[in-house]
Amino acid sequence: MRMLKYIGRRLLILIPQLFLISIITFTLVRMLPGDPARLELGPLAPEEGVELLRHQLRLDQPLPQQYMAYLQRLIHGDFGRSWVNSSSVAQDLLVRAPATLELMIAGMLIVLVVLVPIALLSASPSRGWLDRVMRRISFGYGLLAGALPDFWLSLVLIFVFFSVLGWAPGPEGRLAIVELPPERVTGFYTIDTLLAGDFDTFESALAHLALPAVTLAFVYGAPIFKMVRASMEAALRSDYTMYAEGLGLPRRTVLLWAMRNAAPPTVVITGVVAGYLLGGAVLIETVFNLNGIGQYAVQSITTADYAPIQGFVLVAAVFTMMVYLIVDLLQFLIDPRLSARAS
Repeated sequence: MRMLKYIGRRLLILIPQLFLISIITFTLVRMLPGDPARLELGPLAPEEGVELLRHQLRLDQPLPQQYMAYLQRLIHGDFGRSWVNSSSVAQDLLVRAPATLELMIAGMLIVLVVLVPIALLSASPSRGWLDRVMRRISFGYGLLAGALPDFWLSLVLIFVFFSVLGWAPGPEGRLAIVELPPERVTGFYTIDTLLAGDFDTFESALAHLALPAVTLAFVYGAPIFKMVRASMEAALRSDYTMYAEGLGLPRRTVLLWAMRNAAPPTVVITGVVAGYLLGGAVLIETVFNLNGIGQYAVQSITTADYAPIQGFVLVAAVFTMMVYLIVDLLQFLIDPRLSARAS
């Protein structure tokens, strides 16, 4: 019951937070240069037509009235319509969100499967050649990851693995240009192709996802990597670990207890990085032409398309707050001290 009450309080706090975010976003996007009506009709359109469109879009009304109309639509689940595509923003986000989520999940899996084990091995005392190699790899990765911009690394990987070696497909989207997307079930191409039994298209979808996911994991996995290594080193050098080793407990048992004590800060930094992944996916989607919500937001900014920008910010805010809520719940499960305080 305590956990349910805590979740309920956090969800209630979400409402005023989203309200404030919507106000700030609504105000800031209207400071973008350019007249949306003029941009939609073109530079040669007569002024009368531009004024008529501005009236239809409520752009001639005071800003508070525009916001109240927007808020009324938002309460009913209407994110507005794109002035450029004449499409529903909610539908556009629903269609494009799986591409972004698939990229983020793939990047996070690479972090958990590849980077976290390397960090754990490099944190252990050097007892063999493998530990020494892992420490050197972690040192080099720690220097590089914080210095390489994600868009630059994306271009380098495309040049090396597509242009030079020919091992990876080009930045043509989630599938090859000549391939048809699978029947939509989840929106995740890697899952939908498996459900359809189309293994050739599955391989293509996985190949097109590889370089973007590696880029995302390499750049944004660095904070998780460094936190895992630092927390594990601190746990292995602590008094309770030395006491456990002095008692003659198996090394595997000692490492498991050290990993549990190193987990809380790692979970926190993982949640923070997960929030940043959405922002990092924006540029990576643009470079690899993945057609996710990040690329959708960039295109909307360049065309001063207000509704998609506002919709993207709200979706990003809800996603980030949900991630932080999950992190807090995991903290309660991992750290018994927090459960004791709550009781």
